[in-house]
Amino acid sequence: MKVEELNSYWTSIYYHLHYTHQEKITHQTIRLLQHIDKSSSVGIKEIADYLHVSHNTASEHVKRNIDKGYVYKNRDIHDERKVILHLTEAGKDLLKRNSSLDEEKVSAILREMTASEKQLIQQAFQLLSERAKHV
Repeated sequence: MKVEELNSYWTSIYYHLHYTHQEKITHQTIRLLQHIDKSSSVGIKEIADYLHVSHNTASEHVKRNIDKGYVYKNRDIHDERKVILHLTEAGKDLLKRNSSLDEEKVSAILREMTASEKQLIQQAFQLLSERAKHV
C-alpha cells in the first residue's frame, strides 16, 4: 500500500463530498476549532503549542473567535487560574461545515452500496481513525 495513493483517495473523497463552503474562514481558525474539539482541557498555551505560534498570537486568535461567537471560555473547576476553551454551537456548526463530509452526499453513496461494502468502509475508517489518535 502506498501512502501517496491513500492521500490521493482521501483528497478526492473530500473534494467531491465536502459541504459547500459558505463563509470565509481561515485555515488557522479551522485548526484552532479542531484542536478545541478533539482535545480536553485546552487553554491558550495548548493552542499556541499546537499552532506553533507565540502565546500572544494564540490569545489574539482565540479572542477573535470568541468575538465571532465560535468559542467561549471558563475557569477550570480544579484550578481557577486556568482558562478552558470550548466550542459554541455556532463553532461546532462552522467546524462541521468546514472539515466534515456532507452527510447528504455520503448517504446518497451509501444507499448505492451493498451491506458488505458499507461494512468494509466503516471498518476501514474506524481502524484508520483509531490508529490516527496514537500518532
